[in-house]
Amino acid sequence: MHRRNTGYALDSLLAMQPYTEKGEPFNLCKLIAGSEGTLAFVTEIKLNLIDLPPKEIAVVCIHCSAISKAMKANVVAMRHKPVASELVDKYIMDFTISHPEYSKNRFFIEGDPAAILMVEFMDNDAAVVKEKAAALIASLQQEKLGFAYPVLYNEQTKFAWDVRKAGLGLLRNIIGDAQPVNLIEDCAVTTDDLPNYIADLQQVLTKHNVNASYYAHAGAGEVHVEPIVNLKSEQGLKTFRTILADTVELVKKYKGSLSGEHGDGRLRGEYIPAVVGEETYQLFQQVKNIFDPNHIFNAGKITGTPAMDTHLRVQQKPAERKLNTSFDFSSTDGILRLAEKCSGSGDCRKMPVSGGVMCPSYMATRLEKDTTRARANVLRQFLSNELDGQPFNHKEIKEIMDLCLSCKGCKTECPSGVDVAKMKAEFLQQYYDKNGVPFRANLIANFSKQMKLISLFPWAFNWFYGVPFFRKMAHRMVGFHPDRTMPKLAKQTLLSWYRKYQKSKIQNPKSQNVFLFCDEFTNYNDAEIGKKAILLLEKLGYSVITPQHVESGRTYLSKGLVKKAKAIANRNIELLSPVVSPQTPIPGIEPSGILTFRDEYIDLATPANRSKAIEMAKAAFTMEEFIAQQYEAGNISRHLFTEEVKNIHIHGHCYQKALSSQQHSKACMEIPVNYKATLIPSGCCGMAGGFGYEKEHYAIAQQVGELVLFPAVRAAGENDIVVAAGTSCRHQVKDGTHKMAMHPVEVLYDALKK
Repeated sequence: MHRRNTGYALDSLLAMQPYTEKGEPFNLCKLIAGSEGTLAFVTEIKLNLIDLPPKEIAVVCIHCSAISKAMKANVVAMRHKPVASELVDKYIMDFTISHPEYSKNRFFIEGDPAAILMVEFMDNDAAVVKEKAAALIASLQQEKLGFAYPVLYNEQTKFAWDVRKAGLGLLRNIIGDAQPVNLIEDCAVTTDDLPNYIADLQQVLTKHNVNASYYAHAGAGEVHVEPIVNLKSEQGLKTFRTILADTVELVKKYKGSLSGEHGDGRLRGEYIPAVVGEETYQLFQQVKNIFDPNHIFNAGKITGTPAMDTHLRVQQKPAERKLNTSFDFSSTDGILRLAEKCSGSGDCRKMPVSGGVMCPSYMATRLEKDTTRARANVLRQFLSNELDGQPFNHKEIKEIMDLCLSCKGCKTECPSGVDVAKMKAEFLQQYYDKNGVPFRANLIANFSKQMKLISLFPWAFNWFYGVPFFRKMAHRMVGFHPDRTMPKLAKQTLLSWYRKYQKSKIQNPKSQNVFLFCDEFTNYNDAEIGKKAILLLEKLGYSVITPQHVESGRTYLSKGLVKKAKAIANRNIELLSPVVSPQTPIPGIEPSGILTFRDEYIDLATPANRSKAIEMAKAAFTMEEFIAQQYEAGNISRHLFTEEVKNIHIHGHCYQKALSSQQHSKACMEIPVNYKATLIPSGCCGMAGGFGYEKEHYAIAQQVGELVLFPAVRAAGENDIVVAAGTSCRHQVKDGTHKMAMHPVEVLYDALKK
């Protein structure tokens, strides 16, 4: 047995001195390990380090037409002494098809397998791992197991393992109350017994008319089997108990372990006596009493465990209450079920070294309350209480949502796609409906209205905020941090410049029309970037048109004024849908503005506008996406650009990472033949629109920036170019490093041959 963790490891102690004369020296750690905090608190640990693994890796991805065949293939694989053998089934693979992040990892999947067994070999010699992979494939073919055997090497293997590691999270994308349940996922047997054990278990599940997903540690004899059960129904709860009781008998039949790695907890603890026998269970009780006579250490685990179908966080027969929301949550069957999708897998607890965006506040504070799963669980707790007539009106939710930067990283990096940014915006709207909209939230949300008025006197605004005393005084009045600077207003709005420019320019009848979305940030603050974008596109052979539209609504969404954002979204859909299509695209300069079309507009559209919103989403591109795709299609020549040598460091906007791809920015920046672009492995910059301005969030914003972005910018060469598409990103770089970051269109415009 490779993995066993049922009860206390008394047999491990028996194998030591003084119980076994020639055994290893007595080591209490063997008992403490796996005791689930029921015996002792550990305050100091000496770790035993092992060597780093060999550098050459090969993973054989054995495609099987049935789970049973994958189990038999695993027996064959174990004879070849692999480093790992892990299973992924069709349930999990199918959920990668439309997943914005994991769909990229499917390149190695051939056909429509029922299961893939991933078998890994390692060695310091590349030829050796290739030989081992080939030998395994030959054995499998001889046994007629598997129908395809793609082999991944080194860096490629990461993509396959990412699909495997995301298994539990991906399963949470099942719609409805019947969900995969942790119940028998930790049972383990020997690898030789695994095929028969799984076959018997499938018969048990068939008897109960229950489907299940199968994944994980086949090489350890511990396949995670997740039955799909509706715990909100009385029948589902009965089935829940009966499946475990039946599985206990199978574990005993195969002399296996009720828990392999996760521990018994309150879920399986009730059945420990049935697995180990009453005499051994009494020994467990004696050990518990010796270490913890008052039973205060993690009570109810391993010994004295309550019935497994009590103390569940889900409630039976919930009231059929529909929560009225401004966003359309029908794709997840409501906002509550979106929160319930959180599997607790902890992908949101990544550190900056892991890369990715999710979750910037946790990366900074390292507090569990600032994780995506904490926010989802707080929402789940309050929204599932059918006795609460105002489930959104709780300060506890507001406090736990406070440090969410709405970066959208969780929408794509979370395997379950738990979109906390969307839920936060909806919560704030519901909370404001009961408690009113704070002054500062209104101030930020109504950015466009203020800028429209102030743009009549841009010189006055720029002078006022250019004087530190006046700026700090104004910031204190509205709740901004005094050390935060303000972006300057353009001397002339982009739309005003464009109207005059359009009258004077010479039309090229052969050029392709492109509809440019003039977002509110470019129009009022970054008009010079907007001008360069228009002039660049025209130099590249396009005729730029700015169609009639209103602001993007991004500022309203960022502060939770969803109802106003909804009105703006539907107005833009009505104005733009007659002219915008995949054949007549609409690129945008500010990622947070244009990518709103691709994300929130679909869920804010009225039923009459929804199909139009979906079509518009297909036609909305960031400027980098549009230029990179046109270059790849052969419509843009790199001979138009300088041959000068430049190094470029790219920081991607959070929405680009979540809803698009930074690779477009990299491809775009490398159109000039001697421009070399590198992606800074940063997550969120910390600004997140208005978040970084707010006095109580300023320190966290700067801390997030210091994780990766600021050090990378400071380390850039004096003549290197730092690139960031987002207005707030560029401002954060300036405030955090005193270096200027350029928009990609500025870089390309300046690189045009004069």
